Amino acid sequence: MPMPLEIAHASEVYETTLLALKDDLDLTTRNQTYTVLEAVLVVFRRRLSAAEILRFAGLLPPVARAIFVAGWDEHEGQEVFGCREDWTREVKGLRQHHNFAPDDAIRVVVATLRRHMDEAALDQLLGQLPDGAVDYWSATFVS
Repeated sequence: MPMPLEIAHASEVYETTLLALKDDLDLTTRNQTYTVLEAVLVVFRRRLSAAEILRFAGLLPPVARAIFVAGWDEHEGQEVFGCREDWTREVKGLRQHHNFAPDDAIRVVVATLRRHMDEAALDQLLGQLPDGAVDYWSATFVS
């Protein structure tokens, strides 16, 4: 059976995404960039139900999908969405001594990931998720 195209090119898409994020976030290392990417995805995941997490994961590029669900405990409680300031503080708090997330990290990560996603499917799903999901995934939000 042939390998699905998205899996065949997963490493290539991840490398392209990580390099773009590194530049867009003005970071110097892959590790710094990975931490910001992971934080943005985990902070969003914490606000979804188990079913919503699985539906959303299916829209992400394969390596981002793996990062999104890595370490997930399906029994952890679902947090309320709150506001962008809450999300930013939480993103910066993940491994805070090794986290170099700028204030606009969510916007930058979202904008970069959207380039590798089916935006119509993403926007449709976001409209079905809890209030705050659309704002979180708004690539044009100005801090």
